[in-house]
Amino acid sequence: MTTLLRGRLLSFKRAPQSLDDTDSYTYENDGGLLIENGIIAAIGSYAAIKGQAPDDVTEVDHRPHLILPGFIDMHVHYPQMQVIASYSANLLEWLNTYTFPEECRFVESAHAERIATHFYDELIRHGTTTAVAYCSVHKTSADAFFSEAMRRNMRMVGGKVMMDRNAPQGLLDTPEMGYDETRQVISDWHGKGRNHVAITPRFAITSTPAQMEATAALAREFPDLHIQTHLSENHDEIKFTGELYPDAIDYTDTYARYGLLGPKSLFGHAIHLSEREADAMSEAGAVAVHCPTSNLFLGSGLFPLKALARREKPVRIGVATDIGGGSSYSMLRTMDEAYKIQQLLGERLNPLESYYYMTLGNAEALSLADKIGTLDTGTEADLIVLNAAATPAMALKMEVVKSLTEELFLLQTMGDDRAIVETYVAGKPMKSILQ
Repeated sequence: MTTLLRGRLLSFKRAPQSLDDTDSYTYENDGGLLIENGIIAAIGSYAAIKGQAPDDVTEVDHRPHLILPGFIDMHVHYPQMQVIASYSANLLEWLNTYTFPEECRFVESAHAERIATHFYDELIRHGTTTAVAYCSVHKTSADAFFSEAMRRNMRMVGGKVMMDRNAPQGLLDTPEMGYDETRQVISDWHGKGRNHVAITPRFAITSTPAQMEATAALAREFPDLHIQTHLSENHDEIKFTGELYPDAIDYTDTYARYGLLGPKSLFGHAIHLSEREADAMSEAGAVAVHCPTSNLFLGSGLFPLKALARREKPVRIGVATDIGGGSSYSMLRTMDEAYKIQQLLGERLNPLESYYYMTLGNAEALSLADKIGTLDTGTEADLIVLNAAATPAMALKMEVVKSLTEELFLLQTMGDDRAIVETYVAGKPMKSILQ
């Protein structure tokens, strides 16, 4: 099937250096995007692309809206959908009071499948076409997650959590079970459809040295897989980790000594890194994943995004919602909070940077920029259509918007799922099916 989308097209080529860096992106005011069998076949002006389209092409006119690559969410916990908006003081209290009891329910396949369905519905509503997810400790949760991804043909990354201490009995595996079940998840799901399995030790506090050794074994056996875990989210967590791993130089070294620090390692939060830790992450090519709404909601701290990015040894950065510590499924809302955090740190995060991070930046952080994150020819047609006048208040503001960057900032500041007109997955419209 061949489809021609018409609208204003925006896609990044690299990280923008300033608000005036027009060379960092491609923009077509009246653009055409030709999609064949879920792949972008051609991009350019509407007139040019229309001229090369077959006579029987299906044409969809999205003017005056913006068409962008689908948003990518680098860190989310799908079993925490019913944990979001739970009142608590801090990370460790929140985990023990709400999160761990809720995740125990995912031993039941029916519950895992029901939540997985709702989870993917919310991603589609909010324009997120790829996410990196933590399942629960139960293999049933991973099976539900990947099965639903295949049903919708979405490119997703996820993993069965490994944890063998400091959690309720219903959430504990063993080093052997964590290894065996992760290996089975890899066998069952990795490379099936558009699925990627990630090796997923929850964090050092919930894994014994023996389990970390099992995780290291998996990383050696499957060097191409992503590894995801948590790092330096709050001060109590850092202190507790130091007590559990007294031989480690610091929190980051806890993972490095087990071979878990590399270019496909995704570390959620990483707010309170020392200079040594930032250097180690930079040298390894590891990714610090910024989760702004979660960091603010749990009072964890202010992530120094700009400072980490401009270091002599810069740290690779991704951005994410972190549902359910995070308070919104929307990457627009996420970057609105990221902007405010940088304001509090005396820094500036311009809207071009925000949209780069949500699309190409996150794709690069996942080493998947050859497949997703742009509108480049030959990449997968995971796209979103954005309406900057989606609400009466936004429409009123749009009356005085005079540039693309002003429009992007309006969407980031006031937009949510209502601003997502359509979400395309591999060229197929998915949001309109939900409505």
